[in-house]
Amino acid sequence: MTADGPHDHGIGTDDSAPPGAETTGTPGAETPAFPGAETTATSGHPARAAGAGGGGGPGGGILGRAHRALTLGIISVVSLVAFEASAVNTAMPVAARALDGIGLYAFGFSAFFTASLFAMALAGEWSDRRGPLGPLFSGIAAFGAGLLIAGAARSMGMFIVGRGVQGIGGGLVVVSLYVVVGRAYPERLRPSIMASFSAAWVVPVIVGPLVAGTVTEHLGWRWVFLAIPVLILLPLVVMLPALRTLPRTRPAPAGGVRQVLGSRRCLLALAVAAGACLLQYAGQHPAWPALLPAAVGLALLAPGIVRLLPRGTFRAARGLPSVVLLRGLAAGALVAAESFIPLMLVTQRGLSATLAGLSLTGGGLTWALGSYVQSRPRLEPHRERLMGLGMVLLALAIALVPLALIDGVPAGIVAAAWTIGGFGMGLNISSAGVLLLKLSRPEEAGSNSASLQMSDALGNVTFVGLGGVLFVAFGGGEIAHGSAATAAMSHPAAFVAVFATMAAVALAGAVTTCRLK
Repeated sequence: MTADGPHDHGIGTDDSAPPGAETTGTPGAETPAFPGAETTATSGHPARAAGAGGGGGPGGGILGRAHRALTLGIISVVSLVAFEASAVNTAMPVAARALDGIGLYAFGFSAFFTASLFAMALAGEWSDRRGPLGPLFSGIAAFGAGLLIAGAARSMGMFIVGRGVQGIGGGLVVVSLYVVVGRAYPERLRPSIMASFSAAWVVPVIVGPLVAGTVTEHLGWRWVFLAIPVLILLPLVVMLPALRTLPRTRPAPAGGVRQVLGSRRCLLALAVAAGACLLQYAGQHPAWPALLPAAVGLALLAPGIVRLLPRGTFRAARGLPSVVLLRGLAAGALVAAESFIPLMLVTQRGLSATLAGLSLTGGGLTWALGSYVQSRPRLEPHRERLMGLGMVLLALAIALVPLALIDGVPAGIVAAAWTIGGFGMGLNISSAGVLLLKLSRPEEAGSNSASLQMSDALGNVTFVGLGGVLFVAFGGGEIAHGSAATAAMSHPAAFVAVFATMAAVALAGAVTTCRLK
């Protein structure tokens, strides 16, 4: 135990909460980075959860009178975050070209993930010591402010700053919402509300690219960012009365701002975030002067990662460490590849932003299908094999994407490939939550769930950053305002390098599944 004691679990237990409210670091306390990611990380399948609807038991279900307002508010917030995530993929190629920032394209994504990594640790400490309302409202405010900064940006540098502020807000919101769930809902309803988190992603993943593409083409990319802050106000108004009834948390003796920011876990997460930024900067500026930031970045990144994740994670030790490692490999490979798909389709195939974004929607639907398939009781003995199959399908999907660069191959192959990849991720990500609980002692569920969440964020930061380095190294930074045909003839290798590398990462994940037992 460190000097921070039980608070060093990020989203772990809350010593100052009333009885029954200390399970915020329980199964399911994972970042809802993907649809279906957290559904099975609960104490039972959503379909079997008591009180899933409006009846059953004291106080009804999650849509009963006692919880309806809070449930609708939570679902609305998660849906807006999900919509923004899917909309950014669609608008980003247009925004980067308009701001003359194709060379910094990957930073538009990695800035969000890097900042959210630190914010997740901060939110866990803040919630444990002072309660979840402070980080929740601060996170919503930061998320909205980041959207406004990005939407009003006149340079790619300012756009990246806005994305970083968004990431801080997103990290704070995600963790504090789970703490709110632990305090506001009885244990019998938690599987249902966790399932609603997953369901809140489905519609945004389907309609987000279409809406964002239409707005981008007819009103401009800026409105994809500027319109969302106004929409955040409604769920806040709906939730506020219910949030005021939550049990008040007495500040911990070491619960001041200085103590929270100075906690071991926050400092480690800050070091990792700073190190990741320095390494990506050095990778995109290959020259002798870049060796210094690269060395400093590595010195910050490596020790922090090792201490944030379970011992043995990076050597794929059997059992829990391999589960945590696999989560980072799967999430990182998918997000890094997905970040460059719209850019490839817009610049290389001349597709509109709408059509490029729609190529990703099938993956959201098959993700839900894969998550459902892995939840079948008769497949439980084969969970590790299902996860291996999921990683192989993801690798196949990513490997198929660059075929769209070949003349004569229809661009629709990307949409077909992504339906395969989505199914693979549904098999894999949800199963990771199930295995995590299976391999965790009850008193370790909170810290292990936080580790899985950290691995997800670290995978995104690492592989999106690596994708950006490869993209620039192979000439992708020169893809700007030229015609699609010229760009395709000059720099297809930039996209091939990114997708080939991420396919290899997914295959490494498939090998890692042999170490899950």
